[in-house]
Amino acid sequence: MRLADLLTSEAIIPALKANTKKQALQELSEKAAEISGLPAREIFDALLQRERLGSTGIGNGIAIPHGKLARIKSIFGIFARLERPIDFDALDGAPVDLVFLLIAPESSGADHLKALACAARVLRDPGVVATIRATRDSSALYSVIAQTTKPHAA
Repeated sequence: MRLADLLTSEAIIPALKANTKKQALQELSEKAAEISGLPAREIFDALLQRERLGSTGIGNGIAIPHGKLARIKSIFGIFARLERPIDFDALDGAPVDLVFLLIAPESSGADHLKALACAARVLRDPGVVATIRATRDSSALYSVIAQTTKPHAA
């Protein structure tokens, strides 16, 4: 699985304005609603439910919020670079400025976990992250993410 398989160029937000974790999740839910056709509130509720289990802030300024929805047909992602880092209750306590949102069908099982692992693997690469942080344009961000994701064996 590759991140390019989960994202479209329309699913990139180059400068998300949010002051809090909740606000960031609301904005991402709105974008996910545009892509999926599902109500933003349904997506937001699924994300909040997952965050109650523990923060999806994985450290080094990166968060991978995710949720499963019954009415979604396939896994998709949204990538956002925040205008300013925000507190995300991350594992390392560092503020978050890069967010990869993942929405999956309830029936996705192992594919959901593979998609999460793929996102985490790419966003743990210091070179990729440095390039992403230096890139301001949404199509350039998409290119960086799509080109740096090499296929991995399942």
